[in-house]
Amino acid sequence: MLTHFQYSSLYENKQLPGWKFSFYFAKQKYAGYYHQDGSIEWKSEKPEARDEEELKGRIHELMLYHVYDNQR
Repeated sequence: MLTHFQYSSLYENKQLPGWKFSFYFAKQKYAGYYHQDGSIEWKSEKPEARDEEELKGRIHELMLYHVYDNQR
């Protein structure tokens, strides 16, 4: 389970797209950048290959909810 998900804008001008995020998964902290095109750049150690696609999907869902859905 992904816990303690946090995100914030990469830029002082919060209108510019790009966010940094962090969370815990399996007692390990992960961090990265979420880009406007939905790509993820890991700034911490990458998750294991078997978990990475699932985590990317969860991050994408959380970002859609927190950033894009709340802009309406």
